[in-house]
Amino acid sequence: MPRGPRKIEKAKDFKGSMKRLFKELKPFRILIFIGLILAALGSILSIMAPNKLSTLIDKISEGLVINTENLGKITSSIESSLDKERLQTLIPSLLNVDLSEENISKIMSDSTLTNEEKTVFQTFLKEMNTAKPEELMAKIKDLPESILNAILPDSKYNNINISTSDKIALLNMMDGKNIEISSSIANILFEEIEIDGVKISPSEQGKFISLMSTLDKDPEVTSLYQKIDEMPKSIQEVVEPTFDMAKIKSIIIFLVVLYLTSALFNYIESLSMTIVSNNFAKKLRSRISTKINKLPLKYFDKNQTGDVLSRVTNDVDTIAQSMNQSLATLVSAITLFVGTVIMMFVTNVIMAFTAILASLFGFAFMFKVLSKSQKYFAKRQKYLGDINAHIEEVYSGLNVVKVYNGEREANEKFDLLNEKVYDANRKSQFLSGLMMPMMNFIGNFGYVAVCIVGALLTMNGHITFGVIVAFMTYVRLFTNPLSQIGQAMTSLQTTAAASERVFEFIDEEEMSKQENITKVLDKSKVKGNIEFLNVEFTYDGNKTPTIKNFSAKVEAGQKIAIVGPTGAGKTTMVNLLMKFYEINKGDIKIDGISTKELTRENIHSLFTMVLQDTWLFEGTVKENIVYNMKDIRAEKVEEVCKIVGLDHFIRTLPHGYDSEISESDSVSAGQRQLLTIARGMIEDAPFLILDEATSNVDTRTEELVQKAMDKLTEGRTSFIIAHRLSTIKNADLILVMKDGNIVEQGNHEELMKKKGFYADLYNSQFEL
Repeated sequence: MPRGPRKIEKAKDFKGSMKRLFKELKPFRILIFIGLILAALGSILSIMAPNKLSTLIDKISEGLVINTENLGKITSSIESSLDKERLQTLIPSLLNVDLSEENISKIMSDSTLTNEEKTVFQTFLKEMNTAKPEELMAKIKDLPESILNAILPDSKYNNINISTSDKIALLNMMDGKNIEISSSIANILFEEIEIDGVKISPSEQGKFISLMSTLDKDPEVTSLYQKIDEMPKSIQEVVEPTFDMAKIKSIIIFLVVLYLTSALFNYIESLSMTIVSNNFAKKLRSRISTKINKLPLKYFDKNQTGDVLSRVTNDVDTIAQSMNQSLATLVSAITLFVGTVIMMFVTNVIMAFTAILASLFGFAFMFKVLSKSQKYFAKRQKYLGDINAHIEEVYSGLNVVKVYNGEREANEKFDLLNEKVYDANRKSQFLSGLMMPMMNFIGNFGYVAVCIVGALLTMNGHITFGVIVAFMTYVRLFTNPLSQIGQAMTSLQTTAAASERVFEFIDEEEMSKQENITKVLDKSKVKGNIEFLNVEFTYDGNKTPTIKNFSAKVEAGQKIAIVGPTGAGKTTMVNLLMKFYEINKGDIKIDGISTKELTRENIHSLFTMVLQDTWLFEGTVKENIVYNMKDIRAEKVEEVCKIVGLDHFIRTLPHGYDSEISESDSVSAGQRQLLTIARGMIEDAPFLILDEATSNVDTRTEELVQKAMDKLTEGRTSFIIAHRLSTIKNADLILVMKDGNIVEQGNHEELMKKKGFYADLYNSQFEL
């Protein structure tokens, strides 16, 4: 879970960007379809699990409690045997009360009986005639035991001996407490029953009712289980807790298969989406790499290099990560969310409303709190920008700060900005830090609500304990997809913006096609003549032309210098000559062949360029000098470096010409310039272009380089762009440009004699 919201770059046209993205993904549609289907199936399997888990819990619960169904069967059979009307008919026959005159006289004359016992008996005899049958049984039961022994003699019923004590126990059974039923009475009252293939004899039923009569009206579970342990084996066998192991085993196997299948689906989905994302990212990078070589130079003039690099790296990576994570997550989360809601309502409507309302209450509270943190995140980003700008400003101008004793003021401003960043960061992090606790609260609150409502429904017999367990799982399945959907949508917004930038780059206008160009100039046979014929060129977005009706003729082997103030069009002329830009009007011819009839690659092979901006890459000194050139001998490299004046510097390096250097190494600007000049001297091309090539070297080195350039330009047509006019005094032809036109041309002496624009430029460099 992210600590807080981050700034999301949104697409200008989200719908259009996503539509284009899916169109570009068409070659991968089978893998994407498989991934999304498996993501949905994995979620569906996850949704199925709680219901099966509920059934498993119920089966296990059943194995932990007595078999109430069989207990009910035994009780029902016994109750039917003890039917009131049956007992009223049967008991008198079983008791066989002896109230004959002979027995009454015997009792009244018995000296072992007390007068009180005889009085009770006489009262009973008087009331007996008027009492109802059920009342008579109660009155007999209330007689003293000595009298009962006298009037309830041993007898037989259906050839079953019934003792006096059995008859007294039968009378005591009438009050339903502490029932004692002898086997003889039990054999008369009950019949053998069979439950689940187990036969229960009448005497065992008598034992059962005797034990059950000793329990309280609402017995504790422990007491009930203790009594079951005392019951006959046959009754224990049918009422003791038993696990339906076959059913439990089948459910466990089903759940294991379910979870393994879900894991397999998720693995295949992840694998397929990873393949799609990596291959698509590879394809995009390849297309961008190819596109870069097809874009005209004007595109890079209008766009920053960092922005182009960001499209190649960050934007492509963003698309790849989203493809790998967000798309499948979104499908899975939506399936899980919708499926969970449906399953909750299918399982139990009341519990479903409980779980959903409890979770939504928590989410509403969470979003309310997080909305408060947005402004602090915005402030934090603003203050971070302010403090970074201040730090960069102070450290870039540290010398000025120290010279003018501005440390105190700089520190005070830093402390103020730092306090603002601290305050905004503290508040934003505190509020966003509540995300995880609140998510836990939502889950726990949902659990509590489900447990309370579930307990009430279980007590009333509406649901089982397993349903509560299932809904506890559903609460988790319901809350997680909501946050996943939010994150996935956020990621898709960023993806749309990234894809929009990438496709904008891919859709950029390319340089003109070269399929129909068949002419080729062999650089070994080129004479070196160049002619500009009424060339006109205007940069995109400019209203006025940079080059206007430019014409010039350059003979083979001449050294041509192009001078003029900034913005006069000097570098533009070279770019047009190299075909970096397409001219609007006119023509440029090399040895009589129009550059329009030659490929760019062919023209580039004819020129050696040494620019003002130096460029070194990661590699050895030698590799930097012989860049992209084959079969260059080490002796040739050393010879060129000696001419340029680099040999001494290179030999001071740890490994000489094999020393590793890069753009970030501490190589001075002048040394970099000399390395690029040496690189230009190595290449054997008929034309040479020097664009401020000596601008970064000192005066003494410039003199050495100038001599090297004079040697290098021998037999080659050379174009030299320079602001230091002293470096082009020996040029065969100097073209003086102003506002895109040649205003003067000639050699140095001729132009100085004219005392025109060139003379003014030259003299201005030596004025104090």
